[in-house]
Amino acid sequence: MIIDKTIEITRFAGNPIITPKDIKPSFPDWEVLGAFNAGVAQHGDETILLVRVAERPVQADPRKALVPVLNCDRVEGHADMPVMRTIELDRNDSELDFSDPRVIRDLEGNTLYLTSISHLRVARSRDGVSFEIDERPTVLPEGPMERWGIEDPRITDLNGKYYIAYSAVSDKGVAVGMMTTEDFVSFRREGMILAPTNKDVAFFPETIGGSYYMLHRPVPEGLGEPEMWIASSPDLKHWGGHRFLMGLRSKKWDDTRIGAGCVPIKTEDGWLILYHGADRDNRYCLGAALLDLQDPGRVIARMDEPFMTPEADYETSGFFQNVIFACGTVVNVGQAIMYYGAADDSIACVSFELEPLMSLLRRSEQRGAARS
Repeated sequence: MIIDKTIEITRFAGNPIITPKDIKPSFPDWEVLGAFNAGVAQHGDETILLVRVAERPVQADPRKALVPVLNCDRVEGHADMPVMRTIELDRNDSELDFSDPRVIRDLEGNTLYLTSISHLRVARSRDGVSFEIDERPTVLPEGPMERWGIEDPRITDLNGKYYIAYSAVSDKGVAVGMMTTEDFVSFRREGMILAPTNKDVAFFPETIGGSYYMLHRPVPEGLGEPEMWIASSPDLKHWGGHRFLMGLRSKKWDDTRIGAGCVPIKTEDGWLILYHGADRDNRYCLGAALLDLQDPGRVIARMDEPFMTPEADYETSGFFQNVIFACGTVVNVGQAIMYYGAADDSIACVSFELEPLMSLLRRSEQRGAARS
């Protein structure tokens, strides 16, 4: 795919690189619906993907929907495995809306249940495209705030320690949790850092003016829109200084919701952010913007058109069609490899050169300066 005839996005010929059939279910009578939206990190000579695995009980009766929910107990004799409770719903119930494969709603549009529950599983690779995936769940949901699962991790390397922001989903809403690891074998939960409803958190990879920064996306009810904000912290646990960063754009590809994608990439021109945006048809594309190096709450440039759009069949068809959702990029000498969720069921990757993208952003900055 070529954008504006100056930047070439190359999809890996073996895409998708991880699919649901590559994942062993957590339980014998369960099925994996999705392996997608992975956090990305470089650890030694390995590329690490912390994969979101969405699964549910096998749906044997087409008249019934079996919904998994976490109980906050453990199986006796198996302290590492959660107790799952299965709720059975009648698909002919006129009071329920099953039209969205991801959620079950009431007739007023309120979400009652998710159709699957997600955990995180480590996949490792030495070449960046062939991955060995853990046989068992690496990080399971835990406690009342994760009763509906844990989702969409973003991994930031800060001085050799990896900080992972993730969505914690329950009937209380979507909160943001944080965990840390040094080896991707053992993980330590650091608690909830943002209350519901919020998501799409990515930490900056270094301090700026002595403070840590994050991108986040509150989801207002009533007034306001699902747009990108920025916040700062002295210790990565206590966050304040919240500022609006970027908003929706009417009648464009990102006019319904936007949120942080990859961890910000530091360049000479500013902090490069690759973000997702959706339109009113729930088509998810990727955009690019540039933030000031010293004041990341200031947007220097933002591309008008999407940086990448769903085009391949594994992006346009699947569990949730026309979705690309990036969560991590590995950059080496100006060459970027970006990993992303495709159609909410698989993981794919693309490569591109940073300089053509930065050139487009610099031109966008100049046009903005000319208009001001």
